[in-house]
Amino acid sequence: MPDDVKLGEAPLHAWPKDPKTSVVRNGSRLNEILLIRLDAGEMDEETRSRSADGIAAYSAICTHAGCSVTGWLKSEVGDKDVLKCFCHNSEFNPRESAQVVFGPAPRRLAALPLAIADGSLTIAAAFVGKVGAQQAG
Repeated sequence: MPDDVKLGEAPLHAWPKDPKTSVVRNGSRLNEILLIRLDAGEMDEETRSRSADGIAAYSAICTHAGCSVTGWLKSEVGDKDVLKCFCHNSEFNPRESAQVVFGPAPRRLAALPLAIADGSLTIAAAFVGKVGAQQAG
């Protein structure tokens, strides 16, 4: 898996798999993650600490309205590629913990800490941050 994620290319969409049962957790769209390989020199310390071999993982669910984050393109406000939700044009910088750089999203995407174990990309801990949009209360 680590070699499938190429530096500078669009993120891969993936679903976590239970290491004991090998059951893929794709029953809910809230489990979808984005895997992206970044230049470690461009990552902030927080992103670097949660990445493995330059690969970072984020929830694919936008924090604004819960739409899917599917875009990888130049930012409206900079010259770097960003993760984009086309529903309402929110953009997230994966190099800086998926912080919001444009649009109505109220907070960054949830991050999934990664590690490499026996040559395989693994999940090191639970999501950092809340997955998805705020629910009406």
